[in-house]
Amino acid sequence: MQEQRELQSRLEKKQMKDFMGVYSRLVQRCFDDCVNDFTSKSLLPKEEGCIMRCVDKYFKGTERLQTRFQELNAQMVQQGNALPGR
Repeated sequence: MQEQRELQSRLEKKQMKDFMGVYSRLVQRCFDDCVNDFTSKSLLPKEEGCIMRCVDKYFKGTERLQTRFQELNAQMVQQGNALPGR
């Protein structure tokens, strides 16, 4: 039982680390692409709009990839060619 809790804790830590990495890369990419004016401490309306579009595009792309992966995985399972380890 203790071993299972330890394994669960490690898994949760890894998932959080992975999530933080994805989040960090998203923030960096959208910032690099959208923020150009450093003469003010606040975002310009065009920069804010760019960031919102960047994040939206990322989430929609990620959602599409997840959907497609699920479709392909279901197709493989139906054909009896499940991914190794499943």
